[in-house]
Amino acid sequence: MDCQSLVALPWEEAEALLQESGVPYEREITRPVRDFFKTDEQRLYVLRVQERGLGIKVTLGAKVIPSVQGHQDKEV
Repeated sequence: MDCQSLVALPWEEAEALLQESGVPYEREITRPVRDFFKTDEQRLYVLRVQERGLGIKVTLGAKVIPSVQGHQDKEV
C-alpha cells in the first residue's frame, strides 16, 4: 500500500484502508492555534503521513467550515 495516497482522504476512508492492509498506525490530531476559522471536529481528513519503523503516523485535521460572512443578502 502506498501510504502517501491516504493524504486528503476523509479519516473514515483512510482508516478502513489501513485496517484492510494491516499496516500498523498511530494518529494525531492537529488543531489551529487561533479560532479564526471554525472547524468541524467530526469531519477529520488526513493531512500528513510519516513512516515510523514498520508502521506509519497519520496527522489529521478537521474540516474548515465555510464562512457565510459577507455573502448574506442585504435588505434594500
